[in-house]
Amino acid sequence: MKGWALALSWLTVLPVRTDAPAAPVAAAAIRWAPIVGALLGAVAGGVLLGLAALGVPGLAAGLLTVGFLAAATRGMHVDGLADTADGLGCFGPPERALAVMRDGGAGPFAVVTLLVALGAQASALAALAPSGVAALAAVALAGAAGRAGFAWVCRRGVPAARPGGLGATVAGSQPWWMAPAWWIVLAVAGFLGWGWRGVLAIGVGAVLVVALSWHTARRFGGMTGDVLGAASEVATTAALVLLATGGPTGSAG
Repeated sequence: MKGWALALSWLTVLPVRTDAPAAPVAAAAIRWAPIVGALLGAVAGGVLLGLAALGVPGLAAGLLTVGFLAAATRGMHVDGLADTADGLGCFGPPERALAVMRDGGAGPFAVVTLLVALGAQASALAALAPSGVAALAAVALAGAAGRAGFAWVCRRGVPAARPGGLGATVAGSQPWWMAPAWWIVLAVAGFLGWGWRGVLAIGVGAVLVVALSWHTARRFGGMTGDVLGAASEVATTAALVLLATGGPTGSAG
């Protein structure tokens, strides 16, 4: 259970106390991440439904729910997305890109990427809100899908781009099949709730994570903790948009 506790400590604001993580515990935390994502998504879905019940307009409810998720994760994932966008957007060798990512400021690539990703999430949540319990299930599935990509970014054979930090702790810690196994499980859940649209929601996110991991490993010389955050936001956004498209179907609707 140390891996579970570490996953909660890393990925949420919950005050879970853990020791300095040994390599096996850090690897276990990455494997637990989709469960943490599902729980965060379920709570966020409850927030969305509560706001809708109070009569908050759909887009405002979606934006507030996105804000809740950012606060519940200490903003780590959105920060990772922003830093990764700036790193990919700059010219020069990997060292230059990594320096830009460490800078802490938000450049134009980061700003535009955040506007698109968070705006798409908020709009999708607004479309999901009228579907009631199905909306809660959709946000939970999207949250799990976002964190399932961690295992692919951390697969064996991909080194850390720089020493120290979360990336160096978990780089190369996962067998190649771990992420596909999670994607299959989530695709089955998506099919049960939304038919083939649910499968597509997981599949598109998986393809985007694979492409992101390949490109960032080539551009940065490996993976970083920021890439984990970017992978989470990309897959979550894809899942929410596709699940919100066309209205609820299947048993979840």
